[in-house]
Amino acid sequence: MKVPPVGESITEVTVGAWHKKEGDSVKRDEVLCELESDKASFEFPAEADGVLHILAQEGDVLPIGAVLCTIEAAGASNGAAPAPKAEAPVEPSKPVEQPAPQPVAVKPEPAPQPAAPEPAAASTAKSIEMKVPPVGESITEVTIASWSKKDGDQVALDEVLCELESDKATFELPSEAAGTLRIVAEAGSTLAIGAVICRIEVGAGAAQPVAQPAAPVQQPAAQPVAAQADGYAANHPSPVAAKILAEKGIDPKEVNGTGIGGRIMKEDAVKAEKSAAPAPQPAATPAPKPAPAPVAAAPAVEGGNRVQRRERLSSLRKTIARRLVAVKNETAMLTTFNEVDMKPIMDLRAKYKDKFKEKHAVGLGFMSFFAKAICMALQEFPAVNAMIDGDSIVFNDYCDISIAVSTERGLVVPVIRNAESMNFAGIEKEIIRLAGLARDNKLTIEQMTGGTFTITNGGTFGSMLSTPIINAPQSAILGMHNIVERPVVVNGEIVIRPVMYVALSYDHRIIDGKDSVSFLVRVKQLLEDPARILLGV
Repeated sequence: MKVPPVGESITEVTVGAWHKKEGDSVKRDEVLCELESDKASFEFPAEADGVLHILAQEGDVLPIGAVLCTIEAAGASNGAAPAPKAEAPVEPSKPVEQPAPQPVAVKPEPAPQPAAPEPAAASTAKSIEMKVPPVGESITEVTIASWSKKDGDQVALDEVLCELESDKATFELPSEAAGTLRIVAEAGSTLAIGAVICRIEVGAGAAQPVAQPAAPVQQPAAQPVAAQADGYAANHPSPVAAKILAEKGIDPKEVNGTGIGGRIMKEDAVKAEKSAAPAPQPAATPAPKPAPAPVAAAPAVEGGNRVQRRERLSSLRKTIARRLVAVKNETAMLTTFNEVDMKPIMDLRAKYKDKFKEKHAVGLGFMSFFAKAICMALQEFPAVNAMIDGDSIVFNDYCDISIAVSTERGLVVPVIRNAESMNFAGIEKEIIRLAGLARDNKLTIEQMTGGTFTITNGGTFGSMLSTPIINAPQSAILGMHNIVERPVVVNGEIVIRPVMYVALSYDHRIIDGKDSVSFLVRVKQLLEDPARILLGV
């Protein structure tokens, strides 16, 4: 079972929580785990009935098309299959008992005995080809940046083998199985999507992980210690463990792994928080102060902390960066500004907000006023609500308003569908619903695609003025800012009014300066006289 395509611009996903365990029996369409992309989380159902074998652990980042798990169908376990399973545990037990008492007498017998397991091993021992995975719709080739393992090394499942670089991003290639690595393409090679990078020989190397899971049932305490002592993967963290350790600033060499071959697993990295206590030990490093002779340099070092830490870019942050740069490079973007006297809206809110909330069970905010005013202006200036598609201009007779929402993971933009046909209460309720889904990381791809115009409110964070970047493939975005009391002239007199600066960034390829300025002036007119919104004039 492989990672399914989850969106046109999504190239990788992160494995969330597994709802089933290794070896569990599962049914068709039963949810196995959760997958997280840079836009949304979604469930991963089983494609058939059978026994689950997990290949990707929680926290692993996988490209689209990578293998997540396998399901051993019930029909596959015929009479021949159980036979080797029964023989395998019995035969290994014989060599443990026989070699010590009768090493010579047993010699003739081992010859026929290995012959029985060898055919079974031959059927399972195979060479798995690992190919360049699809990494994006427009990417046709990648370059091998560096190998983390050498040819002939033993590798574990999901262990990082190398780093691949495309023209847009760098990503890791994890092992698809446990076994012996055979490198096909050297570092620096440029390969097409689907080309073979390396092979994993599943044989003796894979037999160890198979034997170890069986043994822990009898001696769980003894074997993990042995694995930690001299395991081939000692002090090598899994991808998710490496991320946790990097965030904590802990050296993997200071952590004992309990995984296969001493590999550091997620649980080991989480428990390593306690080992963060040795952090005071670096304080002991100032002890060598007597060693540095230059006294003049001492005050400069004592004055501040020069520690650096490195965090890997999240999938969401990579996507945001790529798209924003693309918009700057591919559109003729510029910004026009205006100011809005917010006193009429603030007076109207103060007068009716209690009754509004009592009737509609939702607060009356500024966003609904802006959304309604924008919808009216978009219908009067359809070019601002249009977009370029190849050599054509697509005009939209509806207003799907995207609202930028800031979350811990980054900026997401859910869409209010047909906002032009909704009233104030409907818009406010939809904003609250979508913002809640965004902060709980439950937005779907459909809820974030298809918008025709975007509103972003930097004023909630104190922004006075900004030039927002267009949310492609849309052609315009409105930036709201903070409300500050400023002196303005009204009817020839200087008065103090709550004023907000608004900014409209637009694509000059499709929107002329006259339309952009007229659109923003119309929005200003509607906001400064809210009765126009209610009357539609």
